[in-house]
Amino acid sequence: MSVDWIRCPICGSKTRDRLREDTILKNYPLYCSKCKQETLINAKNLHIVVIKEPDALDAEPMNL
Repeated sequence: MSVDWIRCPICGSKTRDRLREDTILKNYPLYCSKCKQETLINAKNLHIVVIKEPDALDAEPMNL
C-alpha cells in the first residue's frame, strides 16, 4: 500500500497530512502550517484536485 504526503498547492511544502491509495477526500480543508493558508481539495487514488472557491464579494448572502 502506497502512502504519500500531501503537498501544499500554494507553496509546495509538505503538510501534516498523508494519503493512502484507497483514501477519498471530498471538500477537505487542507491547512499548510508553513504558509498559513487553507485550501479546499478533493483527493482520490493519490490524485489531488484543488477546489476553487468563489470570492466572498461575489457570494450570495445566506438567509438563516
